[in-house]
Amino acid sequence: MKHLPILFVLLLSVATSCRNEKAYVEPQLSGLEKYTDSLFKASIDSSMVAGGAVLVHQKGKTLLKKSYGLASLELEVPMPENVSFEIGSVTKQFTAVAILKLVEAGKLSLDDDFTTYMDFDTKGRKITIGHLLNHTSGIVGYTEIEEFGSLVPQDLPRDSLVRIIETKDFLFEPGEALIYNNSAYFFLGLIIEKVTGKSYESYLNEVIFEPLNMRNTYYCSTSQAVKNKVYGYNFSPDGLRQKQYLNHAWPYAAGSLCSTTEDLLIWMDALHNEKVLNKAQYQELVTPKTLNSGVKVNYAMGLTNFMNYGHKEISHGGGIPGFLSDTRYYPEEDLYIICLVNTTGPHGGSFFADHITWNILEKKEYQSIELDFDPEELVGTYSGQTRGGRQSVKIDAVTNGITMQFNGDDKIDTLKTYIGNHTWMDGNTKIKIKDGLSTTNQVYGFYIMKKE
Repeated sequence: MKHLPILFVLLLSVATSCRNEKAYVEPQLSGLEKYTDSLFKASIDSSMVAGGAVLVHQKGKTLLKKSYGLASLELEVPMPENVSFEIGSVTKQFTAVAILKLVEAGKLSLDDDFTTYMDFDTKGRKITIGHLLNHTSGIVGYTEIEEFGSLVPQDLPRDSLVRIIETKDFLFEPGEALIYNNSAYFFLGLIIEKVTGKSYESYLNEVIFEPLNMRNTYYCSTSQAVKNKVYGYNFSPDGLRQKQYLNHAWPYAAGSLCSTTEDLLIWMDALHNEKVLNKAQYQELVTPKTLNSGVKVNYAMGLTNFMNYGHKEISHGGGIPGFLSDTRYYPEEDLYIICLVNTTGPHGGSFFADHITWNILEKKEYQSIELDFDPEELVGTYSGQTRGGRQSVKIDAVTNGITMQFNGDDKIDTLKTYIGNHTWMDGNTKIKIKDGLSTTNQVYGFYIMKKE
């Protein structure tokens, strides 16, 4: 009889265990989570990416917040929660807001000639701070010049880069076109420091990061050890490789911030609900700009603003050695999508953001109409300035349409979606060919080519 209590305890333990097993329910994954899991699994298994982090938030509710893959391939360290990535050109929206905060404070004007605040020979041109913000200055981008490769690992005064840029020819006259330009945002960082008397990082900490309690957003470093900072890699056909070294003196106000998906949601929610800028300055920030010709482009200030297959999107991506990022806001759906990846390659932040977007929203394809002119009148070769250099394209006529073949490319593209007024849609890009001009209105650029 004295063994009964022990037997009773054992039976009770087994019974309790059985009840617990029956009570446990496998977590039910949402359709969105299953879909995103499959995207990352396929990309990681095929060595397209090392890993990444995603956050999807809509109407006050987080639909998905998850990390995938490895933060370190060498140590086989899984991607932690709240991991920080280099966000590249997503930095530009912070720089643009910092400038507009100075406008609010009456410290400068968007119409000011930027040479009021820094020494630069514009060769007689007036270039405003507004031109810098929307990539319409015509100044050459430093990431596209030959000398930049040798500067990447060096620790030199920032003015040394300014002096190199100053020797280069202008790509176009101010306001004539839009060619994405990291030099402009580099200059904006210098202007912020000149006007405030503080470092770029200190000023952003003061007016943005600390007030919004963004504790995991900071200026990236190539020497400081930061908790939860992920390693970056580059894709190659032979497998993932370590990213090349880049001194963070150079990306600067154009691309040197690090952040997390959680902090970026705090930022985007505050920004787009006018908790960072007043209403007038917010509208200035997100309103697409107009060229001298009257054409409206898709770039605003540090943010793009365009119709993405029927849905208004305010967004910006980023790319820097080892990292690709994408941040999107759909105001009509109150939807935020943030994708950060620690690999440069074909499956970057925009790859995942695109797939997630069209898993949630209905993609509305552009409708084509019949041609209302003879395409033979467009046949010829057109050339002009694009990002990275001059380019030429051969236009040929086919039945009810035209084809395009760029110089040095064996691929021939057929423009199929004609929307009228000598204009086609190629994805979200508008291509207009008329009166000896071919204009390409992309999300991040507006190029002009003339018929030879």
